[in-house]
Amino acid sequence: MQITWLGHSGFRIQIEGAVLLVDPWMTGNPMFPAERRDAALEGATHVLLTHGHGDHSADAAAIAAELDIPVVGIPELVGWLTRQHGLKGFDFNKGGTVDLAGAKVTMVNAVHSSSVSSAAGPVYAGTESGYMIAGEGHVIYLSGDTDVMADMAVFNDLHAPDIGILACGGHYTMDMQRAAYAAKKFFDFKTVIPCHYRTFPLLAQSAAPLTAALPGVDVIEPEVMVPITL
Repeated sequence: MQITWLGHSGFRIQIEGAVLLVDPWMTGNPMFPAERRDAALEGATHVLLTHGHGDHSADAAAIAAELDIPVVGIPELVGWLTRQHGLKGFDFNKGGTVDLAGAKVTMVNAVHSSSVSSAAGPVYAGTESGYMIAGEGHVIYLSGDTDVMADMAVFNDLHAPDIGILACGGHYTMDMQRAAYAAKKFFDFKTVIPCHYRTFPLLAQSAAPLTAALPGVDVIEPEVMVPITL
């Protein structure tokens, strides 16, 4: 299994037979090198979205159309994208589990907001979500944009994830301290990968507080387009 950061909250996850592009915001992302776009997209099988905000979904339609692959996520967001752009879509909802080329993906709750931009203003895009992604002997908890929530205890009881990809840059999501609290209180991660940080000055620029708060956990500060093999 390989997890490759695309900057901000975007990831390329190669697991089982799937290559999932999660929230692949590249155009205008100050962390993503435009010349690496083809490498990031190579072999992708699905675009998996946590919610509708532009820093997560703005490139979804263009990528899905270019590669002729489905957009996967909550019905309102997938429906809007498929109607607007004539894309393939594969929708499901919280508590549902789908098989994406052998990877078992369960949609779980998150606490944030979700909309897409249009000429008429913001459009409701369903509710925000996270995912449990299971395969190759691992379970990844992809938090999406969220704060700490008691639901996380249920997630751990049902899925026992060993890898956490946690939004923790603060201001719009959990900060490092709150993400560390969530990891210690609700989960038993072996590996934690921070995201939704370093993109803009408003967000945290280092995951050192997260690392310090999680002794015994392998906290990996990712580098853009450098695969993490687990």
